[in-house]
Amino acid sequence: MAEEATVRSRNRRGEGARLRDEIVEAAVELLDETGVESAITLRSVARRIGIAAPSIYRHFPDQPTIMLAVVRRAFAELEGYLREAVDAAGDDPRQRLLACCTSYLRYAEEHPQRYRTMFAGVWMPALDTTTVTAEEVAALGDACLQVLTETLAECVDSGQATSTDLWADTVALWMGLHGLAHQRSVTVTFPWPPDIADRIITGLAHLRN
Repeated sequence: MAEEATVRSRNRRGEGARLRDEIVEAAVELLDETGVESAITLRSVARRIGIAAPSIYRHFPDQPTIMLAVVRRAFAELEGYLREAVDAAGDDPRQRLLACCTSYLRYAEEHPQRYRTMFAGVWMPALDTTTVTAEEVAALGDACLQVLTETLAECVDSGQATSTDLWADTVALWMGLHGLAHQRSVTVTFPWPPDIADRIITGLAHLRN
């Protein structure tokens, strides 16, 4: 059939995890190429990796569960960006926080389709129509927020930040970063001040001058 562009060899016993990874990888590729979540269907993913669409049901019962896996992978990727940047920044808490925030913005710039999907929620159907649970959705991004919380806490503990409500200020800082990342992606001709990121980070993290 025309729908089956390639034919994939059958997995050997115990290789089901490999197929699951290939399904997610194919979905990510489709998202990067098209920029729209609607391009990711069981049929399009199956066609991409050369299997029959019903084979996907063994790993993903519906399309939203594929999207959940895509978004989880993107958040894990973002967490890797953040931790790598923090580790490379050395021991100074302020520099570690700045590196974390800058890395967040870099990820959004380098992977705009994934970033939009992570936060736009366009892929998320009504929970009563899918096997995806509210708890699974609520947990998305927890590890990334934890990295931001840890780096801000280091600044507070070292006296470089004056936050008295770590959780609230972490959320405010994340919202500032998210807002800047989003606006940069949709208003590409706006004359952003060259130090706009530093202004947002310094203010919302309550960093001392």
